[in-house]
Amino acid sequence: MNTDLKIEETRLIEETPLVEPIWCATANVKKEIPFGEEDIIKKGTKHFRGGAKVHVVDAYWGMCDNATVIGHHRSNGRYIKIDIPVKHLENFRLELVYSPKVIQLIQRIFDEKEYVSFDSYTKEYAEILVEAIPKWIEHYHKNHSKKMTPKIPRDKENDYTREAADSRRQFLKEQTNAELNYIGQFPFEPNVLQGNIENFIGVAQVPIGLAGPLLVNGEYAKGEFFVPLATTEGTLVASYNRGMKLLRESGGVTTTVVDDAMQRAPVFVFPSAREARDFGIWIKENFDEIKRRAEATTSVGKLRDIQQFPASRFLYLRFNFTTGDAAGQNMVGKATKAACDWIQTVYSNIERYQLEGSFATDKKTSWVNTLNTRGKKVIAEATITDEKLKEIMHVSVEQVFNARLASQFGGYLAGVNNNGAHSANGITAIFIACGQDVADVAESSAAAVYAEITKSGDYYFSITIPSLIVATYGGGTGLPTQRECLEMMNCYGAGKVKKFAEIVAATVLCGELSLGTAVIADEWVSSHERLGRNRP
Repeated sequence: MNTDLKIEETRLIEETPLVEPIWCATANVKKEIPFGEEDIIKKGTKHFRGGAKVHVVDAYWGMCDNATVIGHHRSNGRYIKIDIPVKHLENFRLELVYSPKVIQLIQRIFDEKEYVSFDSYTKEYAEILVEAIPKWIEHYHKNHSKKMTPKIPRDKENDYTREAADSRRQFLKEQTNAELNYIGQFPFEPNVLQGNIENFIGVAQVPIGLAGPLLVNGEYAKGEFFVPLATTEGTLVASYNRGMKLLRESGGVTTTVVDDAMQRAPVFVFPSAREARDFGIWIKENFDEIKRRAEATTSVGKLRDIQQFPASRFLYLRFNFTTGDAAGQNMVGKATKAACDWIQTVYSNIERYQLEGSFATDKKTSWVNTLNTRGKKVIAEATITDEKLKEIMHVSVEQVFNARLASQFGGYLAGVNNNGAHSANGITAIFIACGQDVADVAESSAAAVYAEITKSGDYYFSITIPSLIVATYGGGTGLPTQRECLEMMNCYGAGKVKKFAEIVAATVLCGELSLGTAVIADEWVSSHERLGRNRP
């Protein structure tokens, strides 16, 4: 028994003791709580007020988190008995109770129990309740209460400072014990990152290698270019560099941008297929107004056309925009929403619509984008003599062509969506170096390769990239190192995006030829053994 236990003698002045007083465990309610099942009054009574005193009659141990208490109801003046969670109680103490109403109610409660009687409610029993329940509450909170999840530090005034980044790295070190010796080393001020990153802690320093010169015979990219490739894959830069040498000595890569469109694809739902069809007719008739509404949200984006794809009682629309030198996903999303919001106000019978029905296939390869386009559709092509293939790649035209047929057949059997070798490698490396949205590699790496032996015995080789999503303005292109990489190819800023697209496509073509010939010449494994092994 705790000798410091506070004992209070209380007497209700308005009552005259008619029975022998008893010792009782007493507590206060932490907050207002709803009643459970009552014995004395009807259901629906509201609450005890916060801080109200209650007499603790019993507690249910084992799976216990409830106690039987008696309290003085604030509105009708009666004493009532309820079961409440012990976590709502505090300030447990021992009191001598004189109130006949309380004592009689306690007696009634115990007399209704099968295993005990009112004689069991002694001072010792009350003392046990006073000491045991707080310990149980402490145990409950220790083992069952939801622990506070630590929150990442943020500066509400300005979260793009070195101090804010420092505080998050220190937080991370405390939470994980990780030593962050390199992440926090960066040469620029964090304020340039607003709009590109949240909760900034530092940089992932991906090595950048240089390949080239790459000779491009494009409509926008003309001449020789050195291409930055950010990667951690040994041999990748060397392989692209080798392909660039082959094609430079073969007269260069010819590139052509054949299409340009960025999409948002809302879906409209109607009561029937016929009503969906009629809506499609209305869309065609009102294209000019839809175009005006969409283009009012942007100074750059232009709505080119709206493709329609009906299915069941749905009509999927692909809004095709040109987006200048930006990749444009956010731009066309805002423009399409403005157009669709207007459509809903003037066209009745639309059950519902959503801004994206997955027909734009954002961040996913798809046949609809392969056949149409998403971003830029670019074709890169070159003709290589048998002499140059043997001199630089150590293979003949016949060997390369036969290998192409075998790999194309294997890809068909495997169900690939790209009959080339590794377009994702070069595209990803350029994207990381030049501040592109790297997730767009999912669409951008789709490719269709075609090859043939010409009448003169040379090797014609081409790659069509149907959905190359690139930008030279906005997004991550203006960040310090990313901008420098674009500037080394004179591809930063307005009017440069198609030039950049041609350089990317030409680079991909070089990588395709280099890897393919390395496999045939049995130099693939040896080159990786020599250049691609970096073990700790």
